[in-house]
Amino acid sequence: MAYVTRRVSDLSGTEGAESDFAALTVRRYPGLEKPVQLDVTPAEIKELKDNEEVVIVEVKQPGSNESELVHMLRDDFDALAPKDNMAALLGQARGTRGRRPGTKVNGNGG
Repeated sequence: MAYVTRRVSDLSGTEGAESDFAALTVRRYPGLEKPVQLDVTPAEIKELKDNEEVVIVEVKQPGSNESELVHMLRDDFDALAPKDNMAALLGQARGTRGRRPGTKVNGNGG
């Protein structure tokens, strides 16, 4: 006796081999309580495009270890900076890796 496993697209029902499928994770959708994953073929999602007018920021509130991803329109994000100067502000901002600028390493060998 043999067992046969079929892989089928969640979007179209198209069958294929395991290596024919991509994973599409939906992290936020109205009414969705937790992320879900769909099996899809690359052809089904080839038209998926990133929207350059949407900014994604991560917010970590004081005293919290949790962070929240916020998706907002670029115009709304740009309005947070005085005088429409967001591009210059971001150009001067520190990176997310390494030490903060001005941090000194103590000489205790650690």
